[in-house]
Amino acid sequence: MRVIAFAPLFSKPVFHHVKVLVTGAILAPASRTVTNALRVMGLSQDRHFQTYHRVLSRASWNCLQASRLLLGLLIKAFGLTDEVVIGFDDTIERRRGKRIKAKGIYRDAVRSSKSFFVKTSGLRWLSFMLLTEVPFARRVWALPFLTVLCPSERYNEERGIRHRKLTDRARQAILLIKRWLPKFDLVLVGDSSYAVLDLLNAVKDQVKVAIALAIGCGVISQSQSAKKRAIGTRTQKRQAAADFAGGDCESEDKVENRDDEELVWRTTSKD
Repeated sequence: MRVIAFAPLFSKPVFHHVKVLVTGAILAPASRTVTNALRVMGLSQDRHFQTYHRVLSRASWNCLQASRLLLGLLIKAFGLTDEVVIGFDDTIERRRGKRIKAKGIYRDAVRSSKSFFVKTSGLRWLSFMLLTEVPFARRVWALPFLTVLCPSERYNEERGIRHRKLTDRARQAILLIKRWLPKFDLVLVGDSSYAVLDLLNAVKDQVKVAIALAIGCGVISQSQSAKKRAIGTRTQKRQAAADFAGGDCESEDKVENRDDEELVWRTTSKD
């Protein structure tokens, strides 16, 4: 993969600094910061080190176009022709400082458990990764090509901006990627956090989405004719929720009361 492919996105002076930063980020053994990249490239004592920092803070370039070029280069490098599998998930970047404004407080998925809840503060990023088998590793790698910042709800309220949930950001990014790759069949893979009917219904005509769900889960939706009920009553469930799956849907009670030994699994092909 050649860095020269990204040259049209930058001016000539800026692109010279970009090549240094990209090379240093690849070679840096520790965190991939601008300082570490310059240290690896032997420029730690450069008098004009601030010009490299300005590539990310002041230089004008389109990051979405860079993501599009990177995705195209990855597809070409691995010889993908018909189907492209993309994984997406959110992650928390633990950052502190007065200038870090979009941070929020979220659940720490690593240190939390079912009985113990741990909070963490930082920036929330939604990452999209190309899932493909790397020949020399003989396994599927997740290669990031697009990250979307998801500011906290408090950050948006303080600035009078309409807050967009994580699933809203995912919907926008999925439809954007489909516009980038109109001739490919896209398969999006995510976890149960994105098992939201509003998201899945918005993209079901454009891409295929595979969401990890537990066996005992049930598809639940509010009845269109639901009336105001007393507090404590169970949420109404209706068979119309099966319309999304394009087939029959068992009620939650039937799924929960069925033993795992009674489940019959069968192998299916991609066709």
